[in-house]
Amino acid sequence: MELLVVDDEETLRSVVSQVLSADGFEVAEAASGEEALAVFREKSHPLVITDIRMGGMSGIELLEEIKRHNPDTQVVIMTSHASLDTALSAMRNGAYDYLVKPFESLDLISAVAGRAAEKARLVAQNRELLNQLQRANSELQEVNSVLKEMAVRDGLTALYNHRHFQEALALEIARTNRSGRPCSIAFMDVDNFKAYNDTHGHPDGDKLLRRLSELLVSHLRSSDLAARYGGEEFVLLLPDTPKQAAVRIAEALRVKVEQERFPGRERQPLGRVTISVGVASYPGDGPDAKAILACADQRLYQAKHGGRNRVVAE
Repeated sequence: MELLVVDDEETLRSVVSQVLSADGFEVAEAASGEEALAVFREKSHPLVITDIRMGGMSGIELLEEIKRHNPDTQVVIMTSHASLDTALSAMRNGAYDYLVKPFESLDLISAVAGRAAEKARLVAQNRELLNQLQRANSELQEVNSVLKEMAVRDGLTALYNHRHFQEALALEIARTNRSGRPCSIAFMDVDNFKAYNDTHGHPDGDKLLRRLSELLVSHLRSSDLAARYGGEEFVLLLPDTPKQAAVRIAEALRVKVEQERFPGRERQPLGRVTISVGVASYPGDGPDAKAILACADQRLYQAKHGGRNRVVAE
């Protein structure tokens, strides 16, 4: 372990350094508190043994600076009998132990330094364990966040799934009841999607659904929510949106999809890929989430059987 010995008496400093070097410590020396602080700031030693009385910065002041820089460093104070009260005060302020000069035995230096070194090792180990726990906890939170996100997302399109949409709609209706501002939903279905799958195969059909999802997301506001309801059916939740505004959003999406150059669109029955949309608003079209969904679904049915590629809101 690296150790810093600080004393303005060269002879005493040399004796302490030799004893600790013989014990296996890697010893650095400093002849003043100021020099020790400069050395410590450059390389934070886990153990410091310092005299309490020195010209310039005292051992107490050095202790305070060291603890401010690295609270884990263990500091042993060397003092005379005359300064024992000051040494005890230093321990109350964070010093690990003290040595009284003149030393009764050089073995005492080794014993105190050994205990302090063991304390420094334990503190370092505890710090590393704490860091490992914090890293593991952070990683666990990230994994939980990913798993939570996966649980509410559709695996193919990355839009929200049916279950999350139902929960979001219930929350939005509750919020609407408090605020008095209407919300709307737009239920949509890809026209003749079975024909596209039969002609191009399911992998290309999946690509179409993913691209359609991208178009939906790019067109919506940050407060809106897009979900894959099932198969080729999609639904939009539009907070704070009356029916007329929802119809404009749905119509713009319909046109956007109609104009998109999907691969093989010319072989579709309408000569292009299109969507049909049913729009319903709360509270005007029903008293609860179930009624609003049923209303939008019925209007989607009307759009499909009225020629497709259209928005129905009444």
